[in-house]
Amino acid sequence: MWWVVGATVVVALVSAYLIWTAGRVERLQARAQLAARALDAHLLRRAAAAAVLAERSYGVELYAAARIALDAGPDEREAAENDLTRQLRTVQLDLTDPDCEAVVAASRRLALARQVHTDLVRDARAARGRPLVRLLRMGHRHTWPRYFDIDDPTLAIPADVPTG
Repeated sequence: MWWVVGATVVVALVSAYLIWTAGRVERLQARAQLAARALDAHLLRRAAAAAVLAERSYGVELYAAARIALDAGPDEREAAENDLTRQLRTVQLDLTDPDCEAVVAASRRLALARQVHTDLVRDARAARGRPLVRLLRMGHRHTWPRYFDIDDPTLAIPADVPTG
């Protein structure tokens, strides 16, 4: 009689662990997808702010880089965003200009969104890479989350300009 109770307890514990693990994999996958969407939104905001800035104040190169970043497909996105970051770093930003402030603020938000995305992708890939998860194919309905590898998008603020 005791072995039936013991076997039932073991089966219940293993089932609870498997259900918890499957739920964790699903939650991490969903969070990584949401972070990817948020990152995409911040990329678009920064590119749009850079296009407005270039249209009003700066050269054709910055405007072209911003337009390419806005129009880039998924496979070309990282290269286009890296090019936009390089173009923004070549420009001497005037923080008294509201358009420059918008680009700097968008770049800061983008850096934070990229960090959150990277952390969530790392966690989701680690959870899906566990042997039991792979064996039972717990994350098979979703594609593997991908990192978005771009240069640090934060822009340097000149030392003589007060922040705040």
